Amino acid sequence: MMRIGLFLLTNLAIVIVASLAFTILSKVFGLGSIHGSGGYVTLAVMCFCYGMVGSLISLFLSKWMAKKSTGTVVINQPNNATEQWLIETVAKQAQAVGIKMPEVGIFDNAQPNAFATGWNKNDALVAVSTGLLHTMSADEVEAVLAHEIGHVANGDMVTLALIQGVVNAFVMFFARVIAILVDNALSGNKENNQPGVAYFVTSMVMDILLGFLASAIVMWFSRLREYRADEMGARLASRDKMISALNALRPAESRPDQMPTSMKAFAISSGQSQGFSIANLFRTHPTLDERIGALQKLPA
Repeated sequence: MMRIGLFLLTNLAIVIVASLAFTILSKVFGLGSIHGSGGYVTLAVMCFCYGMVGSLISLFLSKWMAKKSTGTVVINQPNNATEQWLIETVAKQAQAVGIKMPEVGIFDNAQPNAFATGWNKNDALVAVSTGLLHTMSADEVEAVLAHEIGHVANGDMVTLALIQGVVNAFVMFFARVIAILVDNALSGNKENNQPGVAYFVTSMVMDILLGFLASAIVMWFSRLREYRADEMGARLASRDKMISALNALRPAESRPDQMPTSMKAFAISSGQSQGFSIANLFRTHPTLDERIGALQKLPA
């Protein structure tokens, strides 16, 4: 549960930073005293701008942040046969789906894992862990790389950022609408009153509460895109190789996840949990059993 909580806090960070700036402007421009549909339209536009800008900034910085947070070393010049094979395999898969060659990197992590990120499909990064290279066969690593290339080719990073931006906008808008109602009620519903303490406190509390609830939408899309990336992995490598790669992740599922919190949504593995629970609504990945079951329905 702590891992899920940390991930959600990371997602909320952009909203909270934007909200602090928005709160300052609320004091300057008197957004707490909005009345009528025109005022709420203005508020909605501002929330949309703040929500999207924060999400897009995160998208543009995603590759740099991924390298820094995981310690990924990009392979500029292969130093051994393994690195040469990684470059050649990714190049072949990228050509097959019609995207430019991504950067390829390796990060030091004992667990088998991999991720893809970048602000667009022609400027991406695909990285694998040392644990993945040490524990998986060449066929399984090939399938994992194909899965990550699937994320890139499908434009998942961009779509996820856009969805997060829209969710941020709705969170900020409804948080402020509630804050305006609370502040007006406590101030006697006076016209043109400047926002009071109740407005600022309520808006920040609602940013966090509504942001937590709205994250379920983002997590649903994250789980959906895993199925699509698995399908691409099966198409580029083979269904059997993709299933074998997912099965190879099972031993690692019982160990603590060492991936940085901000990168969990972009990794091939993100923990295992069976059955329905509230926590499962906030999972970034379906269970391995669910993913393997979906793959088994595909033609061999």
